[in-house]
Amino acid sequence: MDYDFNADEIFEAAEQIERNGAEFYRNSAETVSDPSAKKFLLDLAEMELDHEKTFASLRGDLNSSEKEQMIFDPDNQTVQYLHALADMRVFYKKEINISSMEEILKSAIDAEKDSIVFYLGMKDLVPENRGRRRLDSIIKEEMSHINLLSKKLRDIRK
Repeated sequence: MDYDFNADEIFEAAEQIERNGAEFYRNSAETVSDPSAKKFLLDLAEMELDHEKTFASLRGDLNSSEKEQMIFDPDNQTVQYLHALADMRVFYKKEINISSMEEILKSAIDAEKDSIVFYLGMKDLVPENRGRRRLDSIIKEEMSHINLLSKKLRDIRK
């Protein structure tokens, strides 16, 4: 399968990844008893939803050429392919250890790293004139999540 993607398709996949992340953090919050850990995870879920809104806004700001389909795709298989990749690689449909707050954080850091790898790979498939540079904002958002999660993990290990 050889595809060139546009920024619109990547932002749509990013929105799905953020929804998956919010679900992961909400589900994880249900497994912990410590109120501060629960609040932290619920706050992360809200951050994911805020990022989803950010990516939806960025997607809405795309110009027509950045939204233009690269190939004839009347059944939207390209977008379905991206959603399947996003679901398999980041947060959703993965074996994630939620046995302790430390394991939740380590799993979340791994998932955030996977999302960055996903976006970097997709960035190479988006032609420059189809919005490639706009993907940098997604990558920066995901990197900020890793920083936040890593700090919390260090605090727990102290």
